[in-house]
Formats: sequence, C-alpha cells, structure tokens
Amino acid sequence: MSEIPARAKEPTESTESGGPSADAPLGDAVWQSSPPGSIYDYIKVASFSIGPDGLVDQWSLRAEQLLGIRAEDAVGSDPIEAFIDPDLRERGQRKMTEILDGREWTGVVPFRAPDEAEGTARHASGRPADGPPTGGRPGQRGLAEVYVMPTRTEDGEKAAVCIVVDVRVLRSIETDLAASQAIFGQSPFGFLLIDPDLTVRRANQRFASIFGGTPDDHRGKGVHDYLPRAEADRVCATLRRVLETGDSITDMHVTGFVPGSEERRHWSVNLYRVHSGSGRPIGVAWLGTDITARRQAAREAANARRNLALLNEAGARIGNSLDLETTARELLDVVVPGFCDLATVDLYQGLLVGDETPPGLADGSAELRRVAFSSAVSDAPFLGTGERVKLGAVHHYPFNSPCADALRTARPRSVPAEDGGLVQSTLAVPMVAHDTVVGLVQFARTKGSEPFGDRDRDLAVELAARAAVCIDNARLYRREHERALILQRSLLPPGDPEASGLDIACRYLPGEAATGRASEVGGDWFDVIELPGHRTALVVGDVMGRGLRAAVAMGELRTAVRTLAQLDIEPAEVLSQLDEIARGLGAPGGVQQATRAARRPREADLSEVYLATCVYAVYDSVTRRCTFANAGHLPPVLVEPGESALMLDVPPGLPLGVGGEPFEEVEVELPEGALLALYTDGLVESRDHPLDEGLQAFVGALTDPTQPLEDVCDQVLNTLDSHHGEDDIALLMARVQGLPADSVGDWTLPREPRSVGRAREYARAQLLAWDMEPLVDTTELLVSELVTNALRYGEGEIRLRLLLDRTLVCEVWDSGLVQPRRRRARDTDEGGRGLQLVGLLSAAWGSRRTPRGKTVWFELPLPGADTQLTDPAEALLSLF
Repeated sequence: MSEIPARAKEPTESTESGGPSADAPLGDAVWQSSPPGSIYDYIKVASFSIGPDGLVDQWSLRAEQLLGIRAEDAVGSDPIEAFIDPDLRERGQRKMTEILDGREWTGVVPFRAPDEAEGTARHASGRPADGPPTGGRPGQRGLAEVYVMPTRTEDGEKAAVCIVVDVRVLRSIETDLAASQAIFGQSPFGFLLIDPDLTVRRANQRFASIFGGTPDDHRGKGVHDYLPRAEADRVCATLRRVLETGDSITDMHVTGFVPGSEERRHWSVNLYRVHSGSGRPIGVAWLGTDITARRQAAREAANARRNLALLNEAGARIGNSLDLETTARELLDVVVPGFCDLATVDLYQGLLVGDETPPGLADGSAELRRVAFSSAVSDAPFLGTGERVKLGAVHHYPFNSPCADALRTARPRSVPAEDGGLVQSTLAVPMVAHDTVVGLVQFARTKGSEPFGDRDRDLAVELAARAAVCIDNARLYRREHERALILQRSLLPPGDPEASGLDIACRYLPGEAATGRASEVGGDWFDVIELPGHRTALVVGDVMGRGLRAAVAMGELRTAVRTLAQLDIEPAEVLSQLDEIARGLGAPGGVQQATRAARRPREADLSEVYLATCVYAVYDSVTRRCTFANAGHLPPVLVEPGESALMLDVPPGLPLGVGGEPFEEVEVELPEGALLALYTDGLVESRDHPLDEGLQAFVGALTDPTQPLEDVCDQVLNTLDSHHGEDDIALLMARVQGLPADSVGDWTLPREPRSVGRAREYARAQLLAWDMEPLVDTTELLVSELVTNALRYGEGEIRLRLLLDRTLVCEVWDSGLVQPRRRRARDTDEGGRGLQLVGLLSAAWGSRRTPRGKTVWFELPLPGADTQLTDPAEALLSLF
C-alpha cells in the first residue's frame, strides 16, 4: 500500500488509536497509510529493480501477483529471460543495455502469464514452484506497460527501477471512465454523487440546469441547500440509512422548489450506495427526475375516474323513487363525502305545493324550502351568507346574493367563504330541468380540502342537472298521481254507506299509504248499492294492473255494476254482463270487435286486455239471506256469533274479461249479528308472504265480531300491517241486522176485483199499526193502482208486501212476465194514468223480474223526512 502525507494534529490531540486525527488542523505533515480504495487498488502497480549486472535484485509482492513469479525465484534472474518471448529477447537485451547506460524508457512489453494448470506458480526458469498461484490466467499472453527509471547504487554503479502495469487493467479503467463520464454527463436525469458527509461531491449538467450555475458550483453543498427543512431532514435520514445498510431506495418522492419559482415541484429519486474497487462505501448516488407533470396528469386522471364513478353512481342511485324529497336526499348521498363535505338542496315552494305555474320568480328571490342537508363534518345547515336555515324551513335568498344570481341566470356561482368559518369553497348550482329552474343545490368544501376547480364545477352542474330531471319527473308524476287518486276516490262511495238491515264500515288505502312509498294508483274498488225491497248489493273488485289505465277501467266497471244492479238481475247474470263489458274495454268496437280480434292473432296483439276480479253479493234484509257470485276473487269471510271466522265456499269462477264460462251462485242464510267481510288481495298478499299465510292471518284477526265495526277494521289493518304489500287495499265489512218481523206486512190476494179494496184495507190497517197515518192516503191510492194493474195485466195470485225501515216500501207480486211500461196518456184517454200517478206520488218506483214472475214496487219517505209528500188530489189534477 502506498504512503501519502496526511494532515497532522496538534501534539496534544490524538485519535482513538493513538495516532493523529484525519481532520486535525494543518501542521507538520506526518505519513500514514492511505485508506482502502485508492487508485492503486484498481491499477495494481507492480515494481522491481535491476542491478548493475542486469539481473533482478528486488521483486515486489505486486510483481508476484501480476507476473506470477515468486520473489525468491525472480531475484538474481534475467528479466528478459524470465517473461519475454524468445523471439523478442534479442531486442530486449539491447533495450536493457540502453537502460543500464542511464536512459529512461517507457513501452509496452508482451509477457506470458504464469501457467497455473497445476495450481502452482512458476520459477523464473519456467519450472513449477511450490505454493499457491499468484498470477493471471494460466498460459495467457499479456501486455505490460513498463516505465524504467535509471538510478545508481550506493557505489555509484548504474541500475534501474521498473514500474509495471497490466495494460488490460488500464484499458478497462479507461473504458469505465469513459462510460461513467458519458452516463453522468449526458444523463437526462439529475445525477449527484454524495459523499459520506452528505455533501455533493459531483453534479451533472442536468442537475445544474435545474438548480442554476455550473456543475462545479454545487460541490460541497448539502441537501438543506435545495429542499425545505422538513423535507431535507427526511431525505438526509434516508441517505444515512442507505450508507449504513446498503439498501437501495427506488422512486422516493421528494417535494421542493427550484430557484426563481414558487411552483411546488415533485421529483422521483433513486438512491444506491457506491463502493470502491475494494468494496469500501465511498458515497451515495442520487438519480432524480422531475415528475411534476406526471403527478398532475395522474391526479387529473384520478379526478376524471372519480368524476366518472360519481356520475355512474348518480345514475344508479338518483331517481329510484318518484318523490321530491327522497330524490334530493339521494343526490346528497352520492356527493357527500365523495365530492364535497357539506351540501344542501332547496326547491321552490310552489313546486312542492303543486303549483302548476312555472316555479320561481324571474329575479330568483321566490320562496324555497330546504328539503335536504348532508354533512361529513358538521350538522349545522348553511346558507352561504352566514344565516342558518333549518331543514324543512321556507326561506328566500337576498336579491344581490350569489345564490339568487345563480337562480336568476341558471348558471353556477361561487359563494364567498365566511370569515373564520368552517367552509372555504362553495358552489351554488341551479337545478335546471327542461329549461326550467326547479331549485338550487350548494356544494361546500371545508378548510383542509382542495377548493373547487373548473372540472369540479362542470361535474357539479352535471350532477345537479341529473337530479333536477329526476325531481321534475317526480313533480310531474306526483301531479298525475294526485289526479289519478282524485279520479279513483271520486268513483268510491263517499264516507260510510248506509243500507237497510246492515251496519257497514269500509276502508280504502292506496298503495303509498299502505307501504309508505309512492306508488301508482290501482284498480281496487268497493261499492254498496241499495236495491228495491230493502235489499243491498255488496261489491268488491280489483282490476289487474296499475296506473291510470287500471283506475279508468275500474271506473267503467263500477259504473256498469251500478247500472246492472238497478236492473235487479241475479248476481250471476250481473257478472256475466260485466264479463262481456270487460272484454270490450280493450277494443274500440266493443265486445264484438274484441271477439273478432281474438280470432286474428295480429289484431289480438294490438288489443288491450282488461282483466278484473269481482265478488257480487245481494243481501235481503227481510229473509237475511245473501246470494254470492264470484269472478276469480278471494272468498268472503263470515264470522257468526260465538263461532270462529271461516271463508265461505263460493265457486271462484274466472276473472272478468276472460269469457267463455258461466258463473255460479251460492245462497247463504246469515244469522243475526253475523259479520261479513269482503276484501281485495292487497290486504292479504305481498312479495314477502304467501297468500295462504295472509288469508290465515286475516281470518285470525277477526276474533271479536261484537266490537264496533270501525274498531274491527282498524284491528284488521294493524294486525296485517306486516302482511300486505304494495297493492291497494279495499276492505268492506257488514254486520247483519235483519228487518224485524213486526216491520213486515205480507198478504196474498186472490185474482178477483174485490182484492183491490181488500189490499187498501190491509195497507191502511198496517200503516195505522205502525203509526204512519200521514202515509195512509197516498199508500192506499198507489196500492190500489198497482193491484189493479196486476189484475188487468198479470197472472196468478197477487201478493202484497209492506216493508218499514228507513223508508216505506210497497211491493205487488204476480206471476206475469210482462213488465209494466209507463206511457203518457192523452187528454181524451180514459185510462193509462196509473203509473204516471205512481211516479208523481212516490219517491221511487220500478219493477223487477222474479223466479216466478215480476214485482212492481214503490217507495215513500217516512214522515218528518226532508222530502215532502205530494198531495194526492193535486197529483190527480196535474194529470189532466
């Protein structure tokens, strides 16, 4: 190892090893060994000396390693003979003579590397010697650069000192230096060599072009000269760890500034430890590249992905319900906290109350209602002007405020942040649907979050527009839905209907009332129709399908039921006629056109099909018998006093609109106090529960039929709350209260003229017994006319019956099938005015077929009622 001078310390200072310190102040120079890793470790310089006789008199250890000849073999030998090829030895001898004459010489000399095939070095004579090999490859020819310096011995004789270097090593070093210089100097990355003291040993031109000056200007600078303190401390700690452990660092992100710019820059840095030829760490290589643009592009790409994800989520989550407030909350569920920290939605008050005029005023100051608020950091609603607005409160924005300007211009506006407030950036975005502003949504970000940019503004406008369209659709749907509900409810009986011999209670719940969610109107209906003779028709039906189409079909069928009921035909015949009507609803030409379309498949595809289920029952309060006919509907439920509820076995039949099959009737006698329930499937069927389970729950809920009917209805609905689904619910309950026997007068009259007088006597006596003297004269006159008609135009025995309940009803029965027909008599006619007289004096009159003939009846209001009786004399005079 070569010796180099080192800096000396003061005499009183010492190192741990007792010698002078390397960083001592300059004084008298001392000699110490150079640390490992000097240039000689790479070059491996060998030396030997030649005496005056031309023979080797000194042989260094490096010479042994380079030439593979031991010192004891080399000393005293002729160097020319030792390692010069035979064909060059003559020339070599001449050179040796010149050298010993005192001339310096430098040249390249070929030599033979020692033969180590046997694992031993060679003697100078060429024979193997004992010991381990010390040379290069066995038998390889090499080149040595030799520098010969003349010298003299102590006796003054001429000698020489030779320095030998392997040319291959020199060429390798030259190549490595050239490559290193090319990489270091021409690299497009900032390249630094940092020494163990963490100062810059060398910088390349690329680094200098970024931080200014020349590469030499950066020598001796530290990391703190380039980076902020906190960042520099972190980087220094990383450099020390790399020096200590030798572990490389890849893609370490460093943030700082370049001279003359306040823009924050980002670099990706790779660090690795650098070693000397002997393996000693001599520093850290720093390879850095500017990734500011790449980070910005990655950030924009991430923002774009986030925006696309938000839009995709908004498309999936906003507008799932046709409810204004729910849609507003769905928007905030999407944007908080993914897009902003706080958000509010205000909708025009006129829009919420169903105003048909365009919502809002031209100046943007109309009243709004805060319908939704969401926050990831605070639960205090904000307005953007410092004023707090509670959820559900009605307010308006000042004319000069950014929010009013956004509403007025239909363009987004930035709202200034409050001094000392939580919010630092707010966007007021109008909600525009079909060129109409329906409200305003505010997006806000708190301090610590990134302020809104142009991309955020565009995204906010798109999100608000999507929500606005859904809100406008919800507004339009709610308007149409309310209209449909008005139509549907207008077709249902108002309040609780009354009927003779029945105590009735009913419930109707549309789908949204039953489930708590907005739903389309349905086709459920019920009806109570009073029939002649104190009889009552009970109807419950359900048109299949939803929406306005089903509601309109329901109205048509209900009207048809009432019309058919007034004809007083049998329940099975009523359903048959309804079936024909239902089949014709979907075809413009009625049932005939529908039948022809069914025979032609193409036209059948174009025809709408209206299907409905219906149960029709007629109850006679005199006999307490009820006749049922069913068209695909659920069976009625009967609860007799002291008995458990049971479902009546009524043949279901096919739904209305199918056609082709007759309907059957079932007659049931109802005991006094029995409870009859008719209902639609919305009460007992849902997607979560099978129909059988719902029916059993309904039957089980009718435990105490003696309670008031209103309480029974409420109990049923509360009990089945978990069973019904999204369909409408119609429930009709009736408690049987038969007409008392003393309120019925019934007589059979023979077919003879004197039966007219006898009928008047029976009627007078019965009315006096009922204390209905004011009705005697009118009743006698009308009974006389009806019995006379029965004698003249009827057949068989005549039956007279008086019924007293809420009104007085008189019925005349006979076996004839010819229905009476009212006509206007001429002034010269002697007859033909009987039915005219009946129509003038009675509140209502009519006729119906019976299984054994016909019945003609009239009805009179009871004394004290609002309707006043017509004087019989005046009625007679009015006929002439």
